[in-house]
Amino acid sequence: MSSIPNSGRGRMSGLILEYPMSLGVFDKYDDAQKAVDFLSDREFPVENCMIVGTDLRQVERVTGRLTTGRVALAGAVTGIWLGLFVGLIFALFEPSGDAFMTVLWSMMFGAVFALVWALIGHAMTRGQRDFTSVSQVVATRYEVLTEHKFAQRARDLLAEAPNGPGATAYTRPAPPQGRPPAPPPTQDPPD
Repeated sequence: MSSIPNSGRGRMSGLILEYPMSLGVFDKYDDAQKAVDFLSDREFPVENCMIVGTDLRQVERVTGRLTTGRVALAGAVTGIWLGLFVGLIFALFEPSGDAFMTVLWSMMFGAVFALVWALIGHAMTRGQRDFTSVSQVVATRYEVLTEHKFAQRARDLLAEAPNGPGATAYTRPAPPQGRPPAPPPTQDPPD
C-alpha cells in the first residue's frame, strides 16, 4: 500500500503508518474490528494499527415517493423552524414587549416563504427525481495494517485466535514463484 502524501501533515498524521504491512483482508468490518480487539486484549500496541476500507461503492436507499404535498410540508416545517429562530432574535430587541407576536409572525412568514421556495424548486426538476433517498459510501473489504516492525508479532498473535477473527480473513494471494513473465513482443517501426 502506498503512503498518503504529507501535504496536510497536521490533519493526516494520525492516518499514516510508516511502512505499513497487511495483517489480513476481511469481508466484514466486524471481523477486522475483532482482529484489532484480539490484538488489544493481548497487549499489542494497537495504536500502530489501521483498518482501511477498500473497494468503495456508493449505496443509495430509496425511502419513498416525493410528492408535491411532501415537498410543501417539508418546506413549511423548515420555514417554521427558521422563522422561530429569527423571531426569537427579533424578540430580544423588541422595545414594545410584544415578543410573542413577533415570534409568531416570523414563524408564519418563514413557513410561507419556505413552502413557496420548496415548491418552485420541485417544479424546476420537472419530475426527474420524484423520490427521496439516503446514500452512504460503504467498503466491500477491510484491510488491517500495522507498522512493519510489529507485523510479525501481530501475525503470531492472530494465529493463536481459535475460530476467531483470522478464520474469516481473505488473504492476498502470494506472488507467483519462478520465472518472471516474458515481456510483450515489440514491433519494429515500418520503413
